[in-house]
Amino acid sequence: MPITEPTRDRLIQVDAVELPRPQRRPDWLKVRAPTGETYEQLRHLMRAKTLHTVCEEALCPNLGECWGAGTATFLMMGDVCTRTCAFCDIKHGRPLPLDWDEPNRVAEAIRAMNLKHAVITSVNRDERADGGAPIFAAVIRRVREVHPGCSIEVLIPDFKGKRAALQIVMAARPEILNHNVETVPRLFKTVQPQDNYEWAKATLSNAKSLDPEVLTKSGIMLGLGETLEEVKETMTDLRSWGVDILTVGQYLQPSKRHLPIDRYYTLDEFAELRRFAADDLKFSWVECAPLVRSSYHADRQVRALSRVHRQLYGDAAA
Repeated sequence: MPITEPTRDRLIQVDAVELPRPQRRPDWLKVRAPTGETYEQLRHLMRAKTLHTVCEEALCPNLGECWGAGTATFLMMGDVCTRTCAFCDIKHGRPLPLDWDEPNRVAEAIRAMNLKHAVITSVNRDERADGGAPIFAAVIRRVREVHPGCSIEVLIPDFKGKRAALQIVMAARPEILNHNVETVPRLFKTVQPQDNYEWAKATLSNAKSLDPEVLTKSGIMLGLGETLEEVKETMTDLRSWGVDILTVGQYLQPSKRHLPIDRYYTLDEFAELRRFAADDLKFSWVECAPLVRSSYHADRQVRALSRVHRQLYGDAAA
């Protein structure tokens, strides 16, 4: 598929099936619009440093809570993605060349915010053989230089399963290496057409083999047409790949151009999945609730679990 100019327009092709009727959003999925002095300060800081956050680009429902608490997830390598995932509101098309000063600006913003934990993610950059992996390594190292003691989580693309690209990131030793599988294998090509389940497997399993002490993490969205049993099978796969931390949340349709919501999961179903992940599969940490997103409570996870952070900064830093 040729890469086109940046756009948010997506046409979802459905082969002669009846789409589910729009459902009323349950009360527990309603959130307040972001407001407050801290939120405004962070928004102005991001614009002043020409930075992007996935909180804004992906329309995260927890934006108000997280920014109000002085935390954010930084989106690197621009705001245009080379893939066209049918659930995501980030623009897609032909991105600009990489900005090699961006890691420095992100690190300075993290220092200005006085963060104890930073989450770094990016768009896909499939036009590059390394997928932009050197940018991740550069920002990890720069943050450690200008703001020591701040733990770092990277939420990376799959780099098409390339071990060499992943090794560039792992050599910088983030506390958490995160790659979201997003959905069950049966729906993979519908939800994320240019992605591959085997690439996700390679990314997460290779991360653990390259550095067993780095925490690995992945996430699943619910409500795209999967069955409860398929979710449990995918969780089992993730655990077999060595994943330590699991996040599970309800899919929310960004616009009518995106994949429709098949159904809303109940609080009891979230509780069942949480019990299965924590008690049966023995994940080290599980976040499983309707509004959970990949970076939700990430600072708590790293403080409780990360041996890398204790090695870098001592037990007091944990």
